[in-house]
Amino acid sequence: MLKQRVITALVLLAVLLPALFYRSPEPFFVLTLVFIGAAAWEWARLNGGSNVVAVLAGAGCVAVCLVLWRWDVLTRPLTGLWLTAGAAWVLLGGWALARGVALWGSMTPALRQGLGWLALCITWLALVQARLLGINFLLSTLALVWAADIGAYFSGRAFGGRWCRRKLAASISPGKSWEGVWGGMLAVILLALIWQWAEAGTGWSPSLYARLAQRGGFILLLACLFLVALSVVGDLFESLVKRSAGVKDSSGLLPGHGGVLDRVDALLPTLPLAMMLVTL
Repeated sequence: MLKQRVITALVLLAVLLPALFYRSPEPFFVLTLVFIGAAAWEWARLNGGSNVVAVLAGAGCVAVCLVLWRWDVLTRPLTGLWLTAGAAWVLLGGWALARGVALWGSMTPALRQGLGWLALCITWLALVQARLLGINFLLSTLALVWAADIGAYFSGRAFGGRWCRRKLAASISPGKSWEGVWGGMLAVILLALIWQWAEAGTGWSPSLYARLAQRGGFILLLACLFLVALSVVGDLFESLVKRSAGVKDSSGLLPGHGGVLDRVDALLPTLPLAMMLVTL
């Protein structure tokens, strides 16, 4: 399993990095659109869609994003969209997690499919606009999610259940603990400090942390904690959907890693919220 994970990760890096650092952002837009289409295909299957419906869902999601690209939406200010998406993830995401699997299963398939489409299209728009703000900004935002995930894993393994016996979301993802969340938050705060120190005086485009720090250290701290919390919401939300479908992984597209949704679940709320914080 570990060998599979490493090989898959290396292949993904070999494909993603050249597109990310290419002098023009268009190859990166196209490549990420392929992943979004795959995620839409997985979402449709998780929510009761047949193979035909899943293929149409993936193609339809890509088509919507291409239309937005054709209409030059990618370069327009989308502050209202980011604010709406942020509020939806905070309020509706928290409500859905509180109600659990029963709520999700009671929704009509059409509503569940539509929510997935909407979330994935908005995430792609946020990913594209983050790239337009600069590679450093995009990487620092992605690194926040990775650091939160790594910090949560090791903190949860080492301290899970020692300080807080109540599980984070026992009915959705029994393995996750509050100690893991706190460890993820600490890892991100350290990452923000190190990233700012590393980029100082380099002439790089401002990172997420540099942009937030311009408004004060306290704002940076609150924003980092907020983004980590919402990355956890994204992770748990996908776990809720998978538990409702009775599966462990969203698909087997990425050997050793599961599916595309398994890799991007925490980004679904985090990317739009990062854009919201730096554009408001």
